Amino acid sequence: MSDTETTSTPSDTASRTFYHGTKADLNPGDLLQGGYSSNYTERRSPWIYFSETVFAATWGAELAKGEGSGRIYLVEPTGPFMDDPNVTDRKFPGNPTKSYRSREPLRVVGEYLDWQGHSPEEIQAMKDFIKDKEPIDD
Repeated sequence: MSDTETTSTPSDTASRTFYHGTKADLNPGDLLQGGYSSNYTERRSPWIYFSETVFAATWGAELAKGEGSGRIYLVEPTGPFMDDPNVTDRKFPGNPTKSYRSREPLRVVGEYLDWQGHSPEEIQAMKDFIKDKEPIDD
């Protein structure tokens, strides 16, 4: 991480809500962490990704590998985190996508049930768009 990138800490997040989309069946108190292949590549990533928007978490839930339906969880970071450079253009301060990543675990607080997915055609179009993209893992 460069000196110009801003990190946040859990103490900065008291009034914020964070989401993580996946196909995993999780329970409150479970920890999500990096070190696994992402939704987008087989390469292992040291990062865990999350967002302040249901929109971004919906894509995570729908693009996640595995069987079953996508799920969105309310999560809280347990350590420092930064803007996700894979979806945030560093030329636009403020992270308009409100997407983040951390090397520290996320704690599951509960499941978020009030979301609507994309059409099968939209999901396939996104899969086609990201299939050759490599994540930024610096």
